[in-house]
Amino acid sequence: MSISHNCAVVVTNSLHDTYALLKHLQPRGKDAAGIWAKGHDRIDVVKWLGRVDAFSIESLASIFKGRYHTFGGHIRYATKGAKTLEELLKDAHPHIIGGKYEYNPSHLIVSDCDVAIIVNGQTDSKYFDSLKEKKFNSNSDSEKLLHYYYENGEVELLKKIPGAYFLAIADKNKEEVIVLRDRTGIRPGFLGEKDGKYFVASEDIAAIKNGGKPIKDIEPGSVYYFDPDGNYKKNQIMVPQKKLCFFEFNYILNRDSTADKINVRTHRTRLGEKIAKEKFEELKDSDFITYMPESPEIAAREFSDKIGIPFTKVFFKKQIEDRAFQGATMKIRKTSIEKNLSLLPGIKEKIRGKKISVLDDSMVRGVNASHARKLLYKEAHVKEAIYVLYTPPIGIIGEDGKPRGCYFGVDMPAEDEFIARIGNTNRTEEEITKIIGMSVIYLSKEKMFEVFREDGLKSCELCTYCIGGEHPFEK
Repeated sequence: MSISHNCAVVVTNSLHDTYALLKHLQPRGKDAAGIWAKGHDRIDVVKWLGRVDAFSIESLASIFKGRYHTFGGHIRYATKGAKTLEELLKDAHPHIIGGKYEYNPSHLIVSDCDVAIIVNGQTDSKYFDSLKEKKFNSNSDSEKLLHYYYENGEVELLKKIPGAYFLAIADKNKEEVIVLRDRTGIRPGFLGEKDGKYFVASEDIAAIKNGGKPIKDIEPGSVYYFDPDGNYKKNQIMVPQKKLCFFEFNYILNRDSTADKINVRTHRTRLGEKIAKEKFEELKDSDFITYMPESPEIAAREFSDKIGIPFTKVFFKKQIEDRAFQGATMKIRKTSIEKNLSLLPGIKEKIRGKKISVLDDSMVRGVNASHARKLLYKEAHVKEAIYVLYTPPIGIIGEDGKPRGCYFGVDMPAEDEFIARIGNTNRTEEEITKIIGMSVIYLSKEKMFEVFREDGLKSCELCTYCIGGEHPFEK
């Protein structure tokens, strides 16, 4: 199994729009970025380490000096343990075949490629047996997707390769840029319009912030062809078999995004309402309701309104876009949250000796919760803190006896250090409470599924593998 990433993909007719969209989608990845530029007779690539703005738009424009009609951009966060800078750069997108390489420790320029791919998602290596004799330049499953396409074409890729992927391909032998989304739609993708030309991106909010207009979701099981003039045509190849990632809506997506017809703000509001109803007795005597920045704020405010307990901000992040969750190792994650999360000025006096309920979107390894406990008890000296989660325990042992995790594009492989289990045994709320050092309460799966039903999505249309559900491709 090659561990991949949760990332963002954009395709536009402008370098400046591609760069701007990537910046708006920065929270989806921070380890590397890259752009391909496609002309009528060539494809050129630049990819670099770090955030999008680690490479200036002015420098990119000076490198991409040819006549190009379409640009594809990607941001990535690395997974599966520590990686060297060289490995991070190799695994960064776009992945390519052909071209002339110019290496630099922090970036890579490739001129005149034959084909290039950018992918959000993950595909199991076992589906690429036909490529087992090939040598690859990286550890990424996305490079295997590229070679499979190069040998078999986009239609066969979509038909024969199950997996979670939203991707774009630039091929020197084709005028059109190819965009496709796998049959399950696990990873989001949408179609937008700006200045009379169509483009695609992983989230609609990036387009809205850049002056574009959202049109509709990219249909699962479809191939889209974008011509040099910014028009497109669609070819429905597979019947959609929706298995949307619930974690996208609970955590990853921007709060103001709409994906697969689900408004994220409305969704998280409903989660807050469900917590207030289901957990009223455990939380009714809290003095304050707060949240861990930033995803749960909407749910926390609704939770506060419905339960009738004052809402107050307690924490702040120096860097809102920095997500400790994306760190490659436990040490990096702990360092990230300790440096980034602090108590607001003056809040210690307000909450000292009080009982406070802290809403968070999820708990994977317990890093954020442990740091929050330290701040609340050792610095603010609260009387009691309750950690409330609107996502059920992640990484549990399923009823089939198999340890759960994610192999579909989120950094939660089954072999990870999940707080929800030890060995082959699931921990209870009481056991997790003891480890974290403050009370931990989870919203039930049933209530979370109720929220998705109210969103118009059946539970069978969700990928819930990480919380004990069935495998989306291996039934």
